[in-house]
Amino acid sequence: MAIFHVLSRGVDKRKIFLDERDYYRFIHDLFEFNDKEPVNTTFHLFKKQYNVVRRRYIGKEEKKPRKLLVKILAFCLMPNHYHLLLEPLVENGIPLFTKKLNGGYSRYFNERYKRTGPLFSGKYKRILISDEAHFIHIPYYIHLNPLDLIMPLWRNREIADYGKAMKFLKSYRWSSHLDYFGKKNFPSVTQREFLLKFFGGHNEYKNSVKDWLQKLDVRDFKEEILE
Repeated sequence: MAIFHVLSRGVDKRKIFLDERDYYRFIHDLFEFNDKEPVNTTFHLFKKQYNVVRRRYIGKEEKKPRKLLVKILAFCLMPNHYHLLLEPLVENGIPLFTKKLNGGYSRYFNERYKRTGPLFSGKYKRILISDEAHFIHIPYYIHLNPLDLIMPLWRNREIADYGKAMKFLKSYRWSSHLDYFGKKNFPSVTQREFLLKFFGGHNEYKNSVKDWLQKLDVRDFKEEILE
């Protein structure tokens, strides 16, 4: 079993998500492109289709079985980059998935905003989770990234209000944190059985987040910081 932390950032550090609809579109792509079969990359911006995306990934089960390229164990979307924790299920599963994901989303973004050229900065970054210490920390690191938006000093363990930090994480939609927390957010996107067993279930994960926020040493993740 090999697990990889995959990261990709907007070219010139530009934002790749400009509004809620962009985030929903990328969530849609995380699900749809995780399939060995070809998929339809056309996804219109009209309100009807937009609402279908919202309903489909909030507590709904998928109807058609897919042949997954990867297991998406965890994810987090930030304004100018994303983090994925992936386990490949087929040979070259990660390159195949990220090519479809970045390519499909770039086409959508360029069409919507009438732009041309690459959206992402070069090739995605892929880091093998090679030891237990790294594996124990990485899901928390991914899920705590949104704190950069309100209290970037969390990386130095300088948090004046832990209650505010936890409240913000519970309000941040664009990651798998809430699904691990026990609140259905985008349950169809991730395959959570392995990590939930590791965490000891939703309640143990919920109880441990603040503890990890206090203990996590971000210096251990220098290779993985794209911000």
